[in-house]
Amino acid sequence: MPISNETVVRATGLGLTFQTNDGPVNALTGVDLDVRKGDFVSFIGPSGCGKTTFLRVIADLEQPTSGSISVNGMSPEEARKARAYGYVFQAAALYPWRTIEKNIALPLEIMGFSADEKKKRIERTLDLVNLTGFGKKFPWQLSGGMQQRASIARALAFDADLLLMDEPFGALDEIVRDHLNEQLLKLWARTNKTICFVTHSIPEAVYLSTKIVVMSPRPGRVTDIIESTLPAERPLGIRETPEFLAIAHRVREGLRAGHSYDE
Repeated sequence: MPISNETVVRATGLGLTFQTNDGPVNALTGVDLDVRKGDFVSFIGPSGCGKTTFLRVIADLEQPTSGSISVNGMSPEEARKARAYGYVFQAAALYPWRTIEKNIALPLEIMGFSADEKKKRIERTLDLVNLTGFGKKFPWQLSGGMQQRASIARALAFDADLLLMDEPFGALDEIVRDHLNEQLLKLWARTNKTICFVTHSIPEAVYLSTKIVVMSPRPGRVTDIIESTLPAERPLGIRETPEFLAIAHRVREGLRAGHSYDE
């Protein structure tokens, strides 16, 4: 999918320091990053490097203490109020007493969509995530992978251009994860969304992304930004190619360079 020059997320000198009983914790420091319209950007790094914190800053769930950040040219607060993004959490976070279609309908209800429009959007998003026919089921009747697809459908229901995904497949087994990676790429191609995706998996980051942001802890900072040279069409077998392995090697080296295992 072609990437636009239009900037969706722009961070300049972004920092966030948490004040704790044990003293200040620098969660992010000096982050400079542009995410363009149509990008699929993966954030990878060890626990505590600020990946999720950066996503939460975009979503106005955390406020930076230095630098600046804009989302679609607005502040994160303005973007949140304009419902400029959908958020997919690590756990599917579906209400167990609501059917899948009623879970998907939740943001539409909050936003005041008509019954007809809700029905159309639910049907469309169920189709996008290959869950047509499962709308009347309850979350406990679906597998973990299907629940995460339902969570993605809910984030897509109100048609925000930006999708924030916080390690959505981390708890799933490798076979299911591979399948959902393939489906997510197809979904991205069909919807032209801009995606910011947090992961701990090097193969996942390289397979999915147009851009890989390598982060390191103490304090959380960007150590490398890798523009992918892989083609848009990516069968799973591409992970065995020299080009894929070269990008994965660069990610691994960036992680090693930014992290001291002796600490």
